[in-house]
Amino acid sequence: MEQIPLEHILLLGAVLFSLGILAVITKRHAVVVLMGIELIFNAANLNLVAFSRYDPSLLQGQMFSLFVILVAAAEAAVALAIVLRVYQHFKTANVNQIVTPEK
Repeated sequence: MEQIPLEHILLLGAVLFSLGILAVITKRHAVVVLMGIELIFNAANLNLVAFSRYDPSLLQGQMFSLFVILVAAAEAAVALAIVLRVYQHFKTANVNQIVTPEK
C-alpha cells in the first residue's frame, strides 16, 4: 500500500488553515468564529503529524498534536461559556453588535 505524499497532506493543511482564517475574519457570529479557530488548530495538528512521519522513532509530532487537542478542548469549553454569558447579557451572538456601555 502506497503512502500519501507529504505535499498532499501539507496542501490539505494549508486549505484548512485558510478556511479557518477566512471564517475568523469574515463571519460575525461568535460560534462560527470559534469553529474557524478550531479549523486552524486542526490544520496545525495535521502538519505536526505529517512531519512526525519522517522521524518514526520519536513521537514528538503526535505528542504536540495531543497537547494541541487538549488545549483546543479546554478553549472550546471556556469560549462557549463566555459566548453564553455574553448572549445572556447583550441578547446577541453577533460580535459586531457587542458593545460595552460608556461610563
